[in-house]
Amino acid sequence: MSDYRRIADRIADDIATGRLRPGQRLPPQRAFARRRGIAPSTAGRVYGELVRRGLVVGEVGRGTFVRAAPDGPVGQALIEPGPAAAPVNLELNYPATPGQPELLAPVLAPLLRPDVLAEALLPAAATGTEAAREAAATLLVTPGWRPAPERLLFTGNARQAIAAVLASLVRPGGRVGVEQLTYPLVKEIAARLGITLVPLAGDAAGLLPEAVAAAHRSAPLSGLYVQPTLHNPTSLTTSRPRLLQLAQLVHDLNLPVVEDRIWSFLRESGDPLAVHAPALTHVVDGLSKRVAPGLTAGFLVVPPHRVDAVARAVRSGGWSAGRFALEAGRAVGRGGNGGAAGGGQAGGRGTAATDPRRGTGGLRRTVRPGFLLRLVGAARAVARRHLHGRRRGARHRRHTRPRLRRRPRAHARRRQARARVGSGTGSATGAADPRACRRATSRGPYRPVTQAPAATVRPSRHSSQDTVRRVAVRAS
Repeated sequence: MSDYRRIADRIADDIATGRLRPGQRLPPQRAFARRRGIAPSTAGRVYGELVRRGLVVGEVGRGTFVRAAPDGPVGQALIEPGPAAAPVNLELNYPATPGQPELLAPVLAPLLRPDVLAEALLPAAATGTEAAREAAATLLVTPGWRPAPERLLFTGNARQAIAAVLASLVRPGGRVGVEQLTYPLVKEIAARLGITLVPLAGDAAGLLPEAVAAAHRSAPLSGLYVQPTLHNPTSLTTSRPRLLQLAQLVHDLNLPVVEDRIWSFLRESGDPLAVHAPALTHVVDGLSKRVAPGLTAGFLVVPPHRVDAVARAVRSGGWSAGRFALEAGRAVGRGGNGGAAGGGQAGGRGTAATDPRRGTGGLRRTVRPGFLLRLVGAARAVARRHLHGRRRGARHRRHTRPRLRRRPRAHARRRQARARVGSGTGSATGAADPRACRRATSRGPYRPVTQAPAATVRPSRHSSQDTVRRVAVRAS
């Protein structure tokens, strides 16, 4: 029992001294057991002990990895870290300013009106609504570019937009070029989709076109992921001459591009790569960096011939945006003028004078949900009674009609038999023969075997015979 703990202690020392770095993958348990000369079950106990101590983490289908060091104490961000402190995590950042909730509350308040909320809680397609597309196109506009609303798609956030585009462009095992320093979550998305990332060199002006061409010559690339505006994590912006060179290169190579512009709203003067290569560039943007971290919605501007393919990827991946987030984005884009109902704003619902669905007093004429439920319930009850009555009538006809057909014939045969027996058909003494009476009662009047006529006997409907046999009626 203590042997596997001693092995776990040695691995813990390797992690503490840095011989095993955070993120490094440990060998599989069977390989670990062979190297150490222990049983596979003991190796499983060692790994379980390391997981219990919080030193490693196991991922299904990938393996066991060394975890990063625990975070430092809260409130010590401005203190110089010691030698054993964890590195600063730059993976996520959230724009939050004082007074932000107070500014957003009056803008989002109209969404809580019952008539508006009823529509905002409905499911949304990947293409969203016409009003949402118009609002997003206005939000993404730059001095030299305004996306066409019919080319816009929506996802839950910008990360899902990246995943949807890569899933629609690249098959498992394909290669995608990225900058040497790239967005960290792109590596995780590519690993889950089975995509190989190819690091490409760059300089202060941006990604080097020669590096892209050399990587494509060595093995064809299926796509290119770039952040030309305020690159994460370097904060570099690609110069205009370099952007034109990249546009010409991807046009010559017919190479699709995923352009991440999540921070582009901080530089209003820069136009996207989609201006110079619109038939190949998929623009990715989002709402969380612009407004608030919890208000997430991803925007995708795709080439016209790629709209259906990317929309299918969004649906199959479960990356569709919620309609409430789209309505909130519309409200924020309008700045709260008229609320979510949009009194006279572009893309809004109009006023009582222009909207035919509104009656007197500016109130919208809608059917109450309770009335609809009662109406549907009554229709179901009528249909249920009608169907039950039809089934009951069918059962009644099936069980009664054969008996009504058989009973008159059976009674007639019995009456005829009794009449024949009573009229002298029987023994020589005139007394009724009980044997003949029984036969007459069951099968009609008794006849000798020699006088029995030939009869055609057909098999019953439950019989397995396929032919009709002619047999002679024999007395039992």
